[in-house]
Amino acid sequence: MAEYKSVTVKPGRGGWGGPLTITPTDAKPLIYSVTGGGIHPVAARIAELTGGQAFDGFSSSAPFDKIAVAVIDCGGTARIGVYPMKKVPTVDIHATSPSGPLARFITEDIFVSGVKPEDVDAV
Repeated sequence: MAEYKSVTVKPGRGGWGGPLTITPTDAKPLIYSVTGGGIHPVAARIAELTGGQAFDGFSSSAPFDKIAVAVIDCGGTARIGVYPMKKVPTVDIHATSPSGPLARFITEDIFVSGVKPEDVDAV
């Protein structure tokens, strides 16, 4: 069994929501990066500080119930609501606020935006 640690993710400049506390588990080990390919620096920092597994969700997929946190780069209406709707804590690297058809699922307790690596701190 892995030893996981927690991080706090706060909104960045112009961001919204949070702060979120993220703690991977053996059941939910993935730090899911859906940012256009590769592991985004925010996802890399969360994985490094928590011991979670950085996962490129752009080139492969994993079940929602394995994701500790989704790091996205959505300034629009699609991905911004998909992960919160599935109850997956969501970190958006863009400074966005709830919008689009899934806005009702985007709440401060599960979503934070405008996040840069320096907005992620060990608990």
